[in-house]
Amino acid sequence: MYKFIIKPLLFKLNPESAHHFIAFFLQYAWVGKIIFFFNKIFYPVISKPITVFGIHFPNRIGLAAGFDKNAVMLHGMAGVGFGFIEIGTLTPLAQPGNDKPRLFRLPQDVALINRMGFNNEGVDEAIPFLKNKPKGLIVGGNIGKNKATPNHLATNDYLICMQKLHDYVDYFVVNVSSPNTPGLRELQEKEPLTNLLNSLVLENNKFKTPKPILLKIAPDLSENQLDDIIEIFFITQIAGIIATNTTIDRSKLNTSSTVLEKIGQGGLSGKPLSKQSNWVISYLHKKSNGKIPIIGVGGINSVKDAQEKIDAGATLVQIYTGFIYEGPGLVRKIAGSI
Repeated sequence: MYKFIIKPLLFKLNPESAHHFIAFFLQYAWVGKIIFFFNKIFYPVISKPITVFGIHFPNRIGLAAGFDKNAVMLHGMAGVGFGFIEIGTLTPLAQPGNDKPRLFRLPQDVALINRMGFNNEGVDEAIPFLKNKPKGLIVGGNIGKNKATPNHLATNDYLICMQKLHDYVDYFVVNVSSPNTPGLRELQEKEPLTNLLNSLVLENNKFKTPKPILLKIAPDLSENQLDDIIEIFFITQIAGIIATNTTIDRSKLNTSSTVLEKIGQGGLSGKPLSKQSNWVISYLHKKSNGKIPIIGVGGINSVKDAQEKIDAGATLVQIYTGFIYEGPGLVRKIAGSI
């Protein structure tokens, strides 16, 4: 139904309008129940639970950050069958993000380019939705800094988000890898990243029940930079790594250079990211002797793609672009297969 009826209709809208249309419906609990009912009929699978960094996940497949920035779709996405939902990226203050248009489809490549720029309603606005989340749903909080906050003050933004969300999410993700906030990726350098994570770990340990902290990294890091990431993981004793965010690489795309030049800057997600994401996962897994829990994301459009992430060394996987192109049936297929 999705690929032959719903998707063609959605793809007649511009990408961001289509996203808002979906968000409008998925915010209602009854929609989630209807989706769950139909999914159970057409994809009657038994989920395979797994425990990772102390959290019991009903299955290995999650929704990547960026789709439900403000935590408004939790009931609908729970009905789809996701084992966990990652909200955000949330910042301390609301911000509009970059100028529109800022989200583009690349159908020839089964991909998207976005330069959203951490558009969100601010951390305080997400809390009422989190208080009303479906029972048993695992929710991660992806946190970042406001665009106006200089890098030397960025730690305070991350701390504010952690303090406000701590009672309402199951784990945190530190996003320093989006290419769409100027200067943000500079925080991936060894010294500032170590300092940032150490500050968050220290704050986290002040709470009665500390929450796992994960780091989301870019796919464009060199081997030396990945070696630094591995060292930082052990120094700071965070819980895991999400590999990977979107890429700035435009090589080997089927979309014409004329179209790409017209689109301009932004992070590329979807099928073209698959191999590079798998390479990063494999590198981290092998160089750490399998000691780093990894959530694999990037280019998952099928059960086979998800299994490749697991084979490379990921323990859990997330989808975003694949969900847009393949629809909700993909979630339960993966949930029952890996």
